[in-house]
Amino acid sequence: MIVVMRVSSKESEINAVKSKLEGVGFKTHLIQGVERIVIGAIGDKRALPSLGIDLMEGVEKIVHIMNPYKLVSKEVKEKTIIQIGSTSVGGDIMTVVAGPCAVESEEQLMESAKAVKEAGATMLRGGAFKPRTSPYSFQGLQEEGLKLLRDASKIYDLPIVTEVMNIKTVELVAEYADVLQIGARNMQNFDLLKEVGRMKKPVVLKRGLSATLEEFLMAAEYIMSEGNYEVILCERGIRTFETATRNTLDLSIVPLIKQTSHLPVIVDPSHATGTWKLVAPMSKGSLAVGADGLMIEVHPNPPEALCDGSQSLTPENFNKLMQELQSMHSLLHA
Repeated sequence: MIVVMRVSSKESEINAVKSKLEGVGFKTHLIQGVERIVIGAIGDKRALPSLGIDLMEGVEKIVHIMNPYKLVSKEVKEKTIIQIGSTSVGGDIMTVVAGPCAVESEEQLMESAKAVKEAGATMLRGGAFKPRTSPYSFQGLQEEGLKLLRDASKIYDLPIVTEVMNIKTVELVAEYADVLQIGARNMQNFDLLKEVGRMKKPVVLKRGLSATLEEFLMAAEYIMSEGNYEVILCERGIRTFETATRNTLDLSIVPLIKQTSHLPVIVDPSHATGTWKLVAPMSKGSLAVGADGLMIEVHPNPPEALCDGSQSLTPENFNKLMQELQSMHSLLHA
């Protein structure tokens, strides 16, 4: 359930409600929006009638959420905007996270960072730890890759988004990254979700290969239930019978999430399609259905890429796409 507090509520009134709920075993989450203040309460509802919460000072109403995901629900908050450095996700800005699939070398990363910055990207992506289908494929530069990402971030003033693969490396990655990414294969790694939920870093959560909408939102609930409310959902394609593309990009999930949850949603057309020629049209389609942004792979020399070169745009193609996307974004938000 959620306890909706009046916007004019005093801090002492909010703390009194939280204390009363926690006193009978509820776990509380304070979520402050522009239009209202909400206390999410997870626990045994049978204890609620005797508490008289609805009669306490500052309380506007109590709302029972029927969905299994509580903190993710739109009933908690109308919209979440996440501030990351000088940019944000979920507001009026078109978020574009761009860069190579994997950090391969200083030269490759710096060239990529320079290109995406000049084209208008708002954040830099790059894998230092790479989960690969084959154990013989390039696995990433690991901490050396993280150091290169941090150097590129300082030079080009781009916040870093990079993947964390297991609990052991969460603190290490968090030392360097501005945003922690949970990959599709780890979407239901619940111990990892809880660990990043305890970090004070925004999280990009990618949809699992065969995850339903409810499973996707429940994964976000795991993160938020630990106190981290800065979650960005990312659609990156799901596994279907179709083999013409790497995955099937489910754009219908974007408006569905918007109707269900307050969390921002971005789309990764690179991983979804697996081919660079489809990245531009699917990027435009993503904006058209209401996505808050995109995650796009860019490499200075895709044929020589150690990871996913076939789906990476060249700097020239990315620059052309960004011009088209910026024009489209202006029209959609006019």
